[in-house]
Amino acid sequence: MLKTIVLIAVAGAFGAVSRYGAALGVYSIFGRGFPYGTLFVNVVGSFLMGILSIMLLDRFNVGPEWRAAILVGYLGSFTTFSTFSIETLNLLEQGDFSRALLNMALSLSLCLVAVWLGVSVGRQL
Repeated sequence: MLKTIVLIAVAGAFGAVSRYGAALGVYSIFGRGFPYGTLFVNVVGSFLMGILSIMLLDRFNVGPEWRAAILVGYLGSFTTFSTFSIETLNLLEQGDFSRALLNMALSLSLCLVAVWLGVSVGRQL
């Protein structure tokens, strides 16, 4: 149990740093007028969750502690639902209802499609 907790914590640290770097990169390209960085990491993280859940559970003999480290620790820190929530609330409070709704619609639809694609790819490998 302790090994699993330590692996999740370490992987979570890497996931958080990866999220920060990826979001900064996206914001440097598209700017901060819309939460593009958060949207990007949530879509990519959803895709990775889909493919890795299949690969780690069905294709490779990966122990439960390593699955937890990757799926819960790394991807749990890489994706940013709480950041999505506060950014959407900020848009609403600023009266920017169209961007808030766009962010909600894109995040939900693209992340569901991404996780489905990831599962589909994982099943084909």
